Formats: sequence, structure tokens, C-alpha cells
Amino acid sequence: MSHFPITRWLPLAALLSFGCAFAASAATAPAATPVAAGSVAAAPAAPSWQADYGFGELGKRSDMLLLGIRNTEQIEFRLRRDRIARSAVLDLSYTPSPALLPTLSHLRVYLNDQLMGVLPIAKEDLGQRVRRQLPLDARLLTDFNRVRLEFVGHYDSTCEDMANSTLWVNIGHDSAIRLAGEALAIQDDLANFPLPFFDPRDPAKLELPVVFAGSPSVGSQRAAAIAASYFGSQAGWWRQAHFPVRFGDLPASGNAVVFATNDRRPAFLAAHPAVDGPVVELADRPGAEHGKLLLVLGRNDADLELAASALAAGSTLFRGRQVKIDQLQPLAPRKPYDAPNWTRTDRPVRLVELLDYPQQMQIGGLFPRPITVNLNLPPDLFVWRNQGIPLRLLYRYTPPPGDDESRLTVSVNDQFIASLPLVGGPHRGKLEQLRLPVLSGDAGASDKLLIPALKIGDHNQLRFDFSFASVVGSAQRDVCRTTLPVNVQGAVEDDSTIDFSGFQHYIGLPDLAAFALSGFPFSRMADLSETVALVPANASREQVGTLLDLVGGLGAQTGYPALGLRVTDDWKQAAASDADLLLIGTLPAELRERADPALLLENQRSVLRQAGGRPPAEAALDARLQTTGDGAPVNRVAVSSSAPLAAILGMQSPFHPQRSIVALEGNQPADYALLQDTLGDIGKRAAVAGSVALIRSSGVSSQFVGEHYYVGNLPWWLLLWFHLSGHPLLLAALATLAVVLAAFLLWLALRRVAARRVAQGD
Repeated sequence: MSHFPITRWLPLAALLSFGCAFAASAATAPAATPVAAGSVAAAPAAPSWQADYGFGELGKRSDMLLLGIRNTEQIEFRLRRDRIARSAVLDLSYTPSPALLPTLSHLRVYLNDQLMGVLPIAKEDLGQRVRRQLPLDARLLTDFNRVRLEFVGHYDSTCEDMANSTLWVNIGHDSAIRLAGEALAIQDDLANFPLPFFDPRDPAKLELPVVFAGSPSVGSQRAAAIAASYFGSQAGWWRQAHFPVRFGDLPASGNAVVFATNDRRPAFLAAHPAVDGPVVELADRPGAEHGKLLLVLGRNDADLELAASALAAGSTLFRGRQVKIDQLQPLAPRKPYDAPNWTRTDRPVRLVELLDYPQQMQIGGLFPRPITVNLNLPPDLFVWRNQGIPLRLLYRYTPPPGDDESRLTVSVNDQFIASLPLVGGPHRGKLEQLRLPVLSGDAGASDKLLIPALKIGDHNQLRFDFSFASVVGSAQRDVCRTTLPVNVQGAVEDDSTIDFSGFQHYIGLPDLAAFALSGFPFSRMADLSETVALVPANASREQVGTLLDLVGGLGAQTGYPALGLRVTDDWKQAAASDADLLLIGTLPAELRERADPALLLENQRSVLRQAGGRPPAEAALDARLQTTGDGAPVNRVAVSSSAPLAAILGMQSPFHPQRSIVALEGNQPADYALLQDTLGDIGKRAAVAGSVALIRSSGVSSQFVGEHYYVGNLPWWLLLWFHLSGHPLLLAALATLAVVLAAFLLWLALRRVAARRVAQGD
């Protein structure tokens, strides 16, 4: 079963703690235009839409295998509230076993528990990849829908074993559900927000254009970045979000977010009344019957920042067509490592806190699905040379009739941890004892496991596999008996806990993998209150769009809007801030002189540092970063080309040793398009690593250049042991010196004792 990750909404109590006070002023509806007698007002045609939801996009990343004893799979999808489906088609790709009996074997297809049709398996289909299209009844579609596939397989006409290995059908992950219909008009009421700009029911990547009057000021960019982080936190890291930026005009169709002040607004808002404070308004697109604008308005940049912050922190209090923000007063500052999307590391965490949907930790059937729990951890969690991570596991299950090979297997990131036997009760012959233990907990168990620390990374999956032994599968032709499998059940208790408390935070940087996959070190504070974004003066559309995509991605990683982000175009101001720096554009001259792994993109000229031992021409064409064994660059190669090229650099701040700088460099619009494409693609982000990531149209090439530096704190003895562990000869010499020193001190002490005894006449 596959479920979508559901974005967690901020509780109302938390919103009220911000002290947000909103005075809602609903816009007066325009008077209806009288229609002449005998005439009929033609309603504008609703725009049509089409959507193809591939099984891979719906959570089925790999093929599904239907068996005789596990013959059912279901695919779940949602329908946006502002859309109505007129047609639906299941485009199914599958491969049946060559041993099946044709015609008798078939697939049943259900939509929301209603039979839609039967796909018989013909003789010519056996062992071949087949593609079939089956119409679905669009009238049955609701907000949440299930397509269930049931396999009915036969391989013999007389005596069959449902566990026989020849009973299978492979469902391809390239199958899809194709929908078409009409878009519905959304009422001008902010109570529906974030509709229509974002709908959690839509699994597609969020693409939301952002419009400014022209090149935005620093304050306008900060306001837009806060709003982008909010939408990114709603979209989630698996869906991603993209924010195309436009200056002065609207996209051809669809919705958009507009940032404007009284004295600086796009031409299509010229007739809009001036505002006397921060305002958020929902409006129709000018000259279009469909499509909405989210207007973030103010007298100045400070008003825009306040309106965007209220939008991100208190939008659940919005109602009406327009709201005016009277006050936004944050009361409780964020703490390090408290991002909602991260697993808590300051106390033991109950597994129920990590669930994506109800009933996630319950299974049933002879061949049940695995129970999985996602663990997102700070990348600087220091687990080196640790005994393990405590897992207190409580589970229950249907007791087997005897002591057989039924087991519960625990694994982390597909690596085996432990296998626990599922034993039967002492009175297994009585029906009450077979049933009551599941309810009373007598058939449960509690084990404290230690998960090897080195198997834990940034994004982890804790997996529990219940394996139940059964007599099903022992059918013989001479003694043909039908055996119905027991409907066995199993569950991991909600009170099971995993404990990451007591671990230190310490990491070696630069590490662009931690930045690309977890947003570290900026995500250390969920609201980015220790982050300063340095943007170019008179930033272009592409540069502003890169900032919004970047901050939106950080919001997706943390699950919290960037209410504390600071944005500036003054390098001296950024350098003086005790904060981690995000740079968009070229490096400042002062930083360029200090940067060891500098990759400078100036006037379409790429300056790369590369090791010797290869022909210069080959090195120039290859354009990869290579170093000697100690990380020191040897040669300097300059390459000129008109093709797009961008880079992501990581380095230590020269002003604050515990702070980091990450720079996203480009020169032309195509360079920033590469950066935005990389930030929005999970696969490409996984290739970003080291201290320099070079991005070309062919992909991402990463390399470490320069020296490591360390961020965080460790006890002195652990710090000494960790850094000496990489130098065994030095460690041996220091150990020898310590032994000699201890022996010398002991000799001195004994000599003094002996001298004192001689002096006393002993």
C-alpha cells in the first residue's frame, strides 16, 4: 500500500502563540450587470485539463509482483478540489507468468471498491509484456481514490497450491492513470488558502510564478523568499516546488503571486487602490475568467515582509477576499535542530510521532507488506564509535500454532539488524488463548535493540518485516486438500521508541551533499534565523528565481517557513553578520582572494584547478576538478565556451570559524536555469558533494578541493581521539609518550616516598 506524505499543519495553539491579529475586510462584490430581456448571458467555458499519474509518481518506484498468496495491490491518488474529472483510463503494463492457464487466469480492476472490469490473460500474453487500457467510471472519483488490482491465477485444473511459485503477474511501474476534465472556479475566499495556488491532493511538482514590477529590492526579495519557503514546506521534499519569476507581466495562463508596493507595482495593477498597510488579497486575473492572483501588497518593503510572514505563519486565520495584517509578534524563538521534518534528537521519540498515515504500523495476511518508518536526521549527528542507537520495540501478532520459523526482521536502510522469533502461547490449543493474546498483549514482546550507528545517514528508513510460517504450499497431487491460510495480523506498538538523545553535533565541512540533501548548515535553525542571503544588486529574473527555488527547497527540507531569513546586497554587512551565508551570483572580490576552492565564472570563462599528468588539451575538454592526494591544486586551466556552466561552492567563512558559505554561481540566464533544474531534481541533488559541484547540461560533477574544517562541539577527550584516529603512527607515538611520562611520574612519586621514609628513620 502506498500513501502520500501528508504535510503537517501548524496547530492553532502555535499560531495563536505568535500573537497574530488579523482584521479581515471582505471586498464588496460588484453589482450584477442587468441582462436585456430575451438575451441569454453565455457562461465562459471552463478550461480543460489533463493529468497522467504514473505509478512511479504515485509512490510505486519499482514493479509490483502479484502472487497466489499475495494477489492484491492498490494505487492511491487524489483529485484537486478545483477540478472535476470527466474521463479516467487505467493504462496498465503487466507481464503474466508463462505457466498460467489462459482465460482461467485474469486480473480484476476496482475503483473505490467498485468493479471496473476484468482483464483476461490470453495464451499469447503468457510471458510477454502486455499493455492494456481500461476505462474507469469518472463519476466515482472523489478527493481520495483507490485503484485495486486483484490477480486470479491458475496453473492446473485439478489440484493447485496457491503458494506455487508459478503463480505471478508483474505489474510495471510505468503504468499510469490518465484523467481529463474541467477546472472549477474557486470562490474568492482566503479561507480556502492555499487553494488554488497549492493543493496537497496534487502529486505533481508545484510550479507557482512570482511577479514583480521590475528588478525587486532586497526587502521584496526577502518577502518573496518567505512566501516561497512556506509553499515549499507545504509541497514537501518529494514533490518539490519551482517559482518562475516575471517582471511586469503575468504568465500566459494559470495562477501567480504578485508582490507590489504603492509606488512600485506592475501595470496590470495600476488601477488598484493604494493600501495603508500590509495586505494579502485574492483577485481574478485581469481579462481572464479563470486563474487567480495572490496579491501581497504594502506601502513599502517592510509591509511586504510583514504580509509574507503573516501568510506563512498565520494563513489558517485568513478569511474573506482581503485581509489586513495588524500585528505579527513571534513569542517563542526556534531552537537548533527542531525542524518539524526532522526526528527529535533531544529525547526518545515514539514511533507514532513519525507516521505518515493512520494504521501505518499494522499489517495482515500470510505475506504482509513491510512496515516502514522514515527517520530524517541532522547530518551533523555525531555517531562515530558509538555502541548503537537504542530502539525499544513493542510488537504484537497472531500467535502461531507452534514454535515454527515465524519471525520479525528489523532492518535499517535495507541493512539487516536483527531477527526476532514469533513464538506461540502456552495454551495454543484453545480458541480463547489464540484470540485473546492479540488483544491482551500476551502474544507481544518487548526488546531493546541497538542499531549500529554507522548505518544511519541523513534520510533513513526503519523497516519491520513480519514473516509467518504456514502449511500452505505443501499440497501434493496424491493427497489433494484445500488449505485456507489463517488471516494472521501483526503490529508494531505506538509506544515503541527510538532514542537519538545524548549524541553530539559535529561534522566536517565543506560537504555539499549535506547542503543538497538536508539544507545543512542553514537548516540547523528551521526558520533560517542564522542565515544571510547575499544577492546581486539589480538582480535579474533568473537570479531571483534561483533564490526563491533555493529557499523554497530549504522550507521543504525543514517543514517550516524561513521567517528569520535575512537578505542583503551589501557584502560588508553580510560579512559582519555572525551567520551562515548563501551567495547568489559571482563571489565578492574579497572572498575570491581568500577562497581556496574557487571556481570563478566570469565573462563565459571557466577557471578550473586541475592536477597534472594529463595532456593540457584533454584536461581542458574534460573540465573536471582533480587534486593531488592532499587536496592541493596543481595546475590552473582556463576554458572559454558559450555553453551554459554553473557551480555550487562550499567553503569556511573567513570571518567566523564556525560559519559556512555556500555560493551558487552563474553568469548568463542558462547558467541559472541549470542551477534551478539541479535544485529541483532529487537525482541531480544526490550527485552534489564535496566542496565544488560543477553543473553542465551533461550532469553534475563534484570534487573536494581544499581543507576540511569542523563545525560543532565535542568533549575534549572525544575530540582528541577522533582527530588522532586518522593518524595511527602519531597515535602510537603519543601513546608511547604517555606511558613513558606516566612511568616517569610514578618513579618520581615512589622516589619521594622512599626519601621521606629514609628521612624518618624507617
